[in-house]
Amino acid sequence: MTPATHPSRRQFLHRASGGFGALALAGMWADAHAASTPSGDPLAARPGHFPAKADRVIFIFSTGGVSHVDTFDHKPKLIADHGKSITATRWLNKPGQFERFLIRPRWEFKPYGKSGILVSDLFPHLGSVIDDVSVLNAMHCESDGHDKATLAAHTGSAQFARPSAGSWVSYGLGTVNRQLPSFMVLAPAAPYAGAQTWGSDFLPACHQGTHVVPGKEPLPNLRPRVPTAELQQMELDLLGKLNRHHLEQRAADQALDARIRSFETAFGMQREAPEAFDLTRESDETLKLYGVDRTATSGFGWQCLVARRLAERGVRFLELIDVGSSNNWDSHGNMADHAKLAKAIDQPIAGLLTDLKRRGMLDRTLVVWTTEFGRTPFHQQANHAGREHHNLCFTSWLAGGGVKGGVVHGKSDEYGILATEGRVHTHDLHATILHLLGIDHEKLTYRHAGRDYRLTDVAGEVVKGILV
Repeated sequence: MTPATHPSRRQFLHRASGGFGALALAGMWADAHAASTPSGDPLAARPGHFPAKADRVIFIFSTGGVSHVDTFDHKPKLIADHGKSITATRWLNKPGQFERFLIRPRWEFKPYGKSGILVSDLFPHLGSVIDDVSVLNAMHCESDGHDKATLAAHTGSAQFARPSAGSWVSYGLGTVNRQLPSFMVLAPAAPYAGAQTWGSDFLPACHQGTHVVPGKEPLPNLRPRVPTAELQQMELDLLGKLNRHHLEQRAADQALDARIRSFETAFGMQREAPEAFDLTRESDETLKLYGVDRTATSGFGWQCLVARRLAERGVRFLELIDVGSSNNWDSHGNMADHAKLAKAIDQPIAGLLTDLKRRGMLDRTLVVWTTEFGRTPFHQQANHAGREHHNLCFTSWLAGGGVKGGVVHGKSDEYGILATEGRVHTHDLHATILHLLGIDHEKLTYRHAGRDYRLTDVAGEVVKGILV
């Protein structure tokens, strides 16, 4: 054959992969280092450092900075002293002495459940399941800038791109289902800091999150390029033979080995992923629980229900992002924006917790809700309708997977300005997530550029007060 009719190995690889699409392969077969595991398989399922309380994580991120004093951190004194002036020691990330005016929340708070935890009227559905939730009311982080704080919430670093928490979990534990990625992100758009929030950075590329965009075709180009599965299998068998021969000539080429295995995962996705995304298999009652129409292909209810279906099928880490880098919780001008945003996620999240619990999955599924920071309980203008960024105190919560339900951990001061008791840093939240998965955050390390790195950098303490 002439060169024009005899494709090179590289050309054959490209042609054979065409039907899998960028979504299936992005981050799974890019040139990267493969993990140094005894099996040589970077995605092989591995035990943690100790028995785990959770098998998987559903990480819910609300982009833009949700106000803690309008949602889960009830401050009667803030309500009583509305309009009074105070001296703030920090404003827009600058230290100093600033005269500011206290702004009360727009929404009332009510006690819910046997625990009597106070939740604002923004989240009535979540209030109905609050006895399964552990609220962290003394969160704090390093930055009040969206990009840096969002990056830190996902990677532990506010300054530099680092592997995301989902990538660290995939790297540490591998996957229990080779037909689907170990780390998936369901999001209409990237949050602040972009795709770095689910990137693997210096970890093997197979641990990067696979981004699924809700819509009529959430898995574009996943259909086979060739007309029959048999023909595709023949192509892949031949490709595998060529790759294995190539690998034999390059001993310990872990990047090539990882690429070979990623083709197997992408091939499996063609069979399993469409079924996982098919909501017609759900009952009317379940769809109603999430607030989802049978024909829906987007919306946060769709994201939550698909997350449950993927969790059932062994996906190790799932992130749900409710909005992108615009039209989000960044309510500088008008806190009324929080109402429509809360309504979009309240019922779906409560439905997810209810559904997981009744299926016997909540005990082994850790659900985490967080945002990059909170919002100021004060403003430079009296009676202003909005709130500014505030990283000195905000709220996150966890449920399931070894976490006590119906508890509030930590306190802020009387106005919700500073976290005072039971303070939890982003590193502490990450350490706790890893702990519940059976991972010692100080031992999950990766050697890069001459030093060992970890998700929690050189800090982090497990929040033991919320553990079962």
